[in-house]
Amino acid sequence: MLVEVNNQTKKKINLTLIKKTTELFLQFYNLNKKEVSIAFVNDLVSKKLNKTYRGIDKPTDVLSFSMQDVDNKNFLGEIIINYEQIIRQAKQAENTIQQELIFILVHGLLHLIGYDDATEKGAEKMEKLGKEFIKTR
Repeated sequence: MLVEVNNQTKKKINLTLIKKTTELFLQFYNLNKKEVSIAFVNDLVSKKLNKTYRGIDKPTDVLSFSMQDVDNKNFLGEIIINYEQIIRQAKQAENTIQQELIFILVHGLLHLIGYDDATEKGAEKMEKLGKEFIKTR
């Protein structure tokens, strides 16, 4: 398994924790041979990507790009996390930044393996799975 983490922000992020959590997630879902790329970006980059790929002209917390249908069968996909949004959400939810970051990372990973939160039922399922995984790690 290969987890590549790219911090494009000027913020200090615990990349070891990110990598370890991702590796545990891949093991948990029996995806040991898969590769994942994770990038941390700011509001400006997040807003641009969100507008380009989702048609929404505002920053978002996480974008997941599944690559399961591409020729490289080992590459699961890429997750883009907006660290500035994570900081805001942590304050709103009265979580630590680390708690919010792990929750959003796991949420993005669930998207990569096919879960969708477009419906209320899907969102509830993803939240439940995310919380269950976080408890086990």
